[in-house]
Amino acid sequence: MATRNVRHQIQEDSVMPLSLTERQAVLRELADPYRRARKREQTQIINQVQTLCGYNRSYAARALRSASSRGRGSAARPGRGRKPSYDPAAKAALIRCWAILNFTTGKRLQPFLPDLVAQLERHGELTLEPTVRGQLLAMSAASIDRFLAAERRRLEVKGRSGTKPGTLLKHQIPVRTWAEWDDATQPGFLEIDLVSHDGGAARGDFAWTLDMVDILTGWTETAAVPNKARKWVRDALHTHCAQFPFVIRGIDSDNGSEFINHHLVDWCETHQITFTRSRAYHKNDGCYVEQKNWTVIRRYVGYLRYEGAEQVAWLNDLYATLRLYTNFFQPLQKAVAKERRGARTYRRYDRAQTPFQRVMALPDTLISPDRKAALQAQYEALNPAALRRDLLHLQNRLWDTAPVGKDVPEKASML
Repeated sequence: MATRNVRHQIQEDSVMPLSLTERQAVLRELADPYRRARKREQTQIINQVQTLCGYNRSYAARALRSASSRGRGSAARPGRGRKPSYDPAAKAALIRCWAILNFTTGKRLQPFLPDLVAQLERHGELTLEPTVRGQLLAMSAASIDRFLAAERRRLEVKGRSGTKPGTLLKHQIPVRTWAEWDDATQPGFLEIDLVSHDGGAARGDFAWTLDMVDILTGWTETAAVPNKARKWVRDALHTHCAQFPFVIRGIDSDNGSEFINHHLVDWCETHQITFTRSRAYHKNDGCYVEQKNWTVIRRYVGYLRYEGAEQVAWLNDLYATLRLYTNFFQPLQKAVAKERRGARTYRRYDRAQTPFQRVMALPDTLISPDRKAALQAQYEALNPAALRRDLLHLQNRLWDTAPVGKDVPEKASML
């Protein structure tokens, strides 16, 4: 009877704006008849709600459906909707794989899942039923991000720059802009940078990290030094360039005095390495290494102060494990196209691959088959879950020695 009275009022009264409470009352009265009605009757009810409430057709239908699901005595029809495609066991395995890869995005995780699962099963870290394994490997990147949305809770901290300009020899070192090595077709062209560990107080001696990134493959090497004296930077560069799986052909740095000096110029000339520098105040000229400063260094050692020979040695212990974890088990994407439409820029990225996979895809003219075979054997011997546990242990050792009174992160854990 109440529903019939509302309908009569809709037809007879003049169109007057209703309050929110009145509109909600109308929706509650018509929701259940709408849910039980056939198509033609539903159309009539929508027309009535449009006339009285001033809604458009799409919103009126959505409001009626919503009111029906919340109404008293209303129950969803049994058997409606899709059944879940993935079991809880598959989601649990996904969370474990995601944690082992340091909580990467779905687009980077999904292409690497088959290799990761095979590697974990080879080392006895993961045992899956065939059905669960099939569901895990069938997940799309969008589904992965949706399942992991509730797990993503991270704090972002911004750091400070400790670079001081070096004016000597600038005229001898050519400038390279952000685009000139963008389409590099050969590995061995590096961007390098120093990352400070001053803990927010840039006084006295404290540790720095030399970050070296190959532009084509993304292969990354890092080394901790006691301070940014030219000798330490040159020696670290000399030692760790030999760890790249290919010949180093060029390096590019910022304009800091730790790089713009005779020591590094002479070293590059001796080893027949091209030495270039970025433009002053153009951080995007070093976009590859600037990105790794966060993803490879800050995410693992943070912004605390590290100083002294002992902590420098501990940093290098962590970096020795981190290089294996990053280069063999951290997929990355590279932009392959960029299009400008009005005020917006659209980028397309290639399929996510680890630096190791990108190195293995290089032709034999750039990296020898023997070197590829050695890298493949090294990859098969690595256990990503064990590497992750080692990293967490080394992180906790660093943080346990942080100075009293400083903000120290909580103990690192897989999840």
